[in-house]
Amino acid sequence: MIEETLNGLEEAFSKVIVNYEKDLSKVRTGRANLALLDGIKVEYYGVPTPLNQVAAVAVADPRLITIRPWEKKLIPAIEKAIGVADIGLNPSSDGDLVRLPIPPLTTERRKDLAKQVRRMAEDSKVALRNVRRENRSRLEKAEGLPEDDQKKALEKIDKVTETYVRQIDELTTTKESEIMDF
Repeated sequence: MIEETLNGLEEAFSKVIVNYEKDLSKVRTGRANLALLDGIKVEYYGVPTPLNQVAAVAVADPRLITIRPWEKKLIPAIEKAIGVADIGLNPSSDGDLVRLPIPPLTTERRKDLAKQVRRMAEDSKVALRNVRRENRSRLEKAEGLPEDDQKKALEKIDKVTETYVRQIDELTTTKESEIMDF
């Protein structure tokens, strides 16, 4: 029972960290990053299709993303999808290629993005605490467990939680420094 709970806890915590890292990758830092385009869907023959499945997407330089569609007629649809996604970037095309210049961030925008990252971190910490609470209550309600084993398991849950909270703090600090880096 204790081992199952601890393994499930580690697995749930790992999922929270992976989701947080995925969310962080979508936050703009002033440099070109293909993760900014994750989740953008283009109308392709009436079907919403991920951008990377209808075009070759690449980082041409630190301030430019290029999108070369497999079919030239998709360029207006790609431009529209990027506009609808509201990622704060304005596409331009030359008939063959869609260019997505990444403008430098203003100081105010950098501060807003840093606040957004802190909010995301707090949401992830809340998710960790919820998982901890569920697992603690499961162990506290378990019958037939020796009291000493139960107490050790509860302490272990708290230690593991602290480790993952520190990991979120480290990821947050790294992302904030990327955002604030000129």
